[in-house]
Amino acid sequence: MKIDNNIRVIQLIDSLEPGGAERMTVTIANGLVDKVALSGLVVTRLEGGLKSTIYEKVSYAFLDKKKSVDISALLRLRKFVKNNKVNTIHAHGTSYFFAILLKFTMPSIRVYWHDHFGNRVQSRDNYFLLRLFSILFSGVFTVNEVLRDWAKKKLMVKNVEFLSNFTSDSSQELPVTFLNGSPEKRIVFLANLHHPKNHILALRSFYTSKIANLGWTLHLIGKDKKDSYSDELKDFIQQNNLQESIFIYGTCTDVNNILKQASVGILVSSYEGFPVTLLEYGMAGLTVICTNVGYCNSIVQNDVTGYLISSNNEEELRDVFMKIENESDKNASLAKNLNTFVKDNYAPEKVIQKIISAYQNN
Repeated sequence: MKIDNNIRVIQLIDSLEPGGAERMTVTIANGLVDKVALSGLVVTRLEGGLKSTIYEKVSYAFLDKKKSVDISALLRLRKFVKNNKVNTIHAHGTSYFFAILLKFTMPSIRVYWHDHFGNRVQSRDNYFLLRLFSILFSGVFTVNEVLRDWAKKKLMVKNVEFLSNFTSDSSQELPVTFLNGSPEKRIVFLANLHHPKNHILALRSFYTSKIANLGWTLHLIGKDKKDSYSDELKDFIQQNNLQESIFIYGTCTDVNNILKQASVGILVSSYEGFPVTLLEYGMAGLTVICTNVGYCNSIVQNDVTGYLISSNNEEELRDVFMKIENESDKNASLAKNLNTFVKDNYAPEKVIQKIISAYQNN
């Protein structure tokens, strides 16, 4: 792909702690680095483990923002933008607010907003500030069609596009996490420990399926805030003597390394936007179990590319856990089908070109 010398863009995100939106932000910045004149990444509030996965060629800055309207942080952003001759800001999630504050001082800057929030349509929030500021957006990207339709209806911006998440090579990661248990009987749950990921559903179903007695282990990978959500999971493990079968690892940045050590990946959220986790499972060749929420059913087709179950259905998940023990040949077939589907439909080249086209046309 020819380099577009007119595009000097930064990805703007509040945090680099591992999460779906954060991983996609880094992936986009890395993917653009040899395609545009400047690809940068600016973190407003909190650095984290994903910083180590940013390519060297990506221009990077941390603003250390302490409050919603932080003049010092805004001035740091303005200086970075001016010094690097940035003309486009691709703001992810709530970082749009800071991008618009900058635009008030630099009107020529183009702001694109990327919506990753899967439950926005069901929320009772009227998003007054988002709707007000949207008149200053050059365009909007959404992670599924439902969010796209919501944005077209609610926001004051003409250019709204569904932009699928995609996978990329994380060759820079260092393998530091090693899972317990037998490789062929490891189940990985890659999601930060908080609502709406519904980890307790997975724990209950795993327990009642009794596959732990057959050597299966469950591995929870994601940020542990050590709060009431986390305490409930740990209490369940303790009360049911599952310490040798269910393991909590906390934040890990070597995702590819972890997935290579497992055979099954699960995601049983109450709601989702477009979980990049499913693409990562697919690329790793795992048999996948997920709930039918958000964009999940566009990736996982039941009994074709994985197991698709109803949201918050403990018995259904228990039955699928029992299936993965008894139908190893089917597991392998589902994993192969998903791997092929992800490689054919979510390669980075197509999505990066769509992003660049949006930057060029709006």
